[in-house]
Amino acid sequence: MSQLLNSLLTEQRRGNLTLAVLSQLRTPQYGYSLVKRLEDSGITIEQSTLYPLLRRLEKKDLVTSSWDTSESRPRKYYVLSDYGEGVFQILKEEWKKATNELFRLLEEENNEMD
Repeated sequence: MSQLLNSLLTEQRRGNLTLAVLSQLRTPQYGYSLVKRLEDSGITIEQSTLYPLLRRLEKKDLVTSSWDTSESRPRKYYVLSDYGEGVFQILKEEWKKATNELFRLLEEENNEMD
């Protein structure tokens, strides 16, 4: 049971993390700043999860990246592309709709159990 539960939770978390990351890339962010912003919002993401996700998003043209070498330590910044902004808006609306529907279903289940 715990293996199945872990698998289901991982699957659920994956989609949520993608949406969370996209939501924070309306302004350029580098890896650590993105991790910090998400943590400040209560969302934990390991760098070993973040960077592969950013590479996948970049490969799908949702995110663009550029290096800032003006500091002593070069940083790679990520930001939503125009295409990524459009996809993010659609995903956000679908997430809101699904969340409202699921909340209603779960509330109905709770009321039936009372």
